[in-house]
Amino acid sequence: MQIDENLLQRLEKLSYLQIPQDQREEMISQLSEIVSFVDNLSELNTDGISATFAMSDTATSLREDIGIVDQSINDDILSHAPHASEHFFIVPKIIE
Repeated sequence: MQIDENLLQRLEKLSYLQIPQDQREEMISQLSEIVSFVDNLSELNTDGISATFAMSDTATSLREDIGIVDQSINDDILSHAPHASEHFFIVPKIIE
């Protein structure tokens, strides 16, 4: 796949991004390198390799979820708030 100005404009439209004019050539070059790398991956011989070769049948071990309250952290965070009371942020009412 060739990355050109038309494709870059289409990608901009789809992603709602605007690439500055002075960075367009560099962006085309970088996208071309990425596409070239992905094309190289498609050339790998994966015959005989299961699609789930890296998956494990064992479940992820879980830990007990124990809440820890460090009041000094709460107080430090709230000290930066413009308005706080009783360990809560006070914000303007936005729904009437």
